[in-house]
Order: sequence, then structure tokens, then C-alpha cells
Amino acid sequence: MGFGSREMACALVALVLGLCCVGGARATGRIDEGLEVMWGDGRGSVSPDGQVMALSLDHTSGSGWRSKNTYLFARVDLQIKLVANNSAGTVTTCYFMSEGEWDIHDEVDLEFLGNVTGQPYTLHTNVFANGTGGKEQQFHLWFDPTTDFHTYSIVWTSQHILVLVDGTPIREMKNHADKGIAYPSSQRMRLYGSLWNADDWATQGGRVKTDWSQAPFVARYRNFTATEAASSSSPAGYDQQMDATAQQAMKWARDNYMVYDYCADSKRFPQGFPPECSMP
Repeated sequence: MGFGSREMACALVALVLGLCCVGGARATGRIDEGLEVMWGDGRGSVSPDGQVMALSLDHTSGSGWRSKNTYLFARVDLQIKLVANNSAGTVTTCYFMSEGEWDIHDEVDLEFLGNVTGQPYTLHTNVFANGTGGKEQQFHLWFDPTTDFHTYSIVWTSQHILVLVDGTPIREMKNHADKGIAYPSSQRMRLYGSLWNADDWATQGGRVKTDWSQAPFVARYRNFTATEAASSSSPAGYDQQMDATAQQAMKWARDNYMVYDYCADSKRFPQGFPPECSMP
């Protein structure tokens, strides 16, 4: 698929999935009306105009924020500008997580793993349900995520979880609870974001360490929107399955930019892949 056709596909996908103004949600007002700095001892801040929340990391500490509300089935969109230049060892995150007992917690992860200058970021995704994860898929991006803001979205409904990048779906996890596959469906979750040091594993398996001479590292967030569905009968466009156009856009992203899929890791699963890997 060429560049022009990809843009057209993404535009059509946006219409199908309701990516703009789902349920009337818009990014208006200050970002700290919906998000609050949670930790970091002053390393998280909001711009004077209230539009951008910045997280910073130095050799002493990282920083993080959380949403003021919790959600049960929701769609969130957030623009992020990642740490520029040598970001090796750093991890910038945006993720849903429940607040109950850890052993049965639910979570939907987007983690951006930094790299040395000139090498691509890795977007690490994972889903936990009832305390069990292990559903990792990783992607490179088709743009430089450090030069401008880009939109990252999580659509969590009773039918499926979608991860989208600038309107292009890259991952879908369907609800197969009726087949015995755990799915996040009963615990409210809060949205979190953070910037922290993970140089023991984040970059090239931990072989490349954080260069603290480049600190402080800074990631920026803006244009946060969240729409919660009161039930599975949500606003038009919210809870729909993907049509052929959306499926084509996701196939393009996965064929060209997915670099790891737990459902294809035969060394990890020598006795056979998890059952959901073969479910449509």
C-alpha cells in the first residue's frame, strides 16, 4: 500500500471507528482538568497555558501522571511527543490499569522503549486480565515520534480492545471470554502515564544503558480526551467491529512494522501457541 493510499485508508478508518469526537468528546480546556501529576517530586509539570503536560527523568527519579476519573469501557486519545535524541534506557508510557488487588488486576499497556540516536523507538503493547498478561506485541513506527506530537488511542469495549496510532489500528484483542480466555470486563481502570528508567531491559535487551549526560529526558502529552461507555450500547461508531477498510489498514501496519508477536514465538511456546492466537 503506497503512502497516498495509506492516508486515504486511515481517513476512512477514522470515520468507521469514530476516531474524531467520539460521543462528542473534544480536547478542550486545560489538560490538568483530566490528568494530574501523581509522582516525581516536581519533575511533572503543566505549561502555563494548560495545554501540555511534561514529564522528566533524571538520574534521581522519573515522573508520572494519572487520570482523575476511572473508566469501565472507554476510548482515550492522547497526543505524545517522545524523548528526542539518545533516549536509550528510557520508557515513556500510557496505560489503563485497575486499582484493586494486584493478583487479579487488569491492564492495557502502551510503552515506548527508547533507543540510541537514529534508531527507531519500539512501541511495546500488552494486555493483562485477572492478573495474567504475557500477550506482548511490539511495533516500530512509520514516523519519527520525537519531532512532533502524534495521537495514540486505546478503544476498550465489551467486544474488543483496539490500539491505534494516528488513526491506524495496529492491534485488536477480541473478547473471547465465552471460550475461557480472560478479558478485562468488570474492573474499572484509570489511565496512567510515566517516564522512567528501565535500562536493565528496555533498549536492545538491556545491552544499551541510559546516558545520564543527556538528562533531563522529557516527554510531553497534550490533547487528552476520554469517553466512557455506560454499557455496550454506546454512541454510534464506538463499539463497532472493524470493517474491511480498517482491517486493511491494520494489516498494512502489522505487515510492515510489527517486530514481535507472542503468537509467533515458537521458542517461547514450544508446546503450542496460546488458544486465542488461533481464534478469529
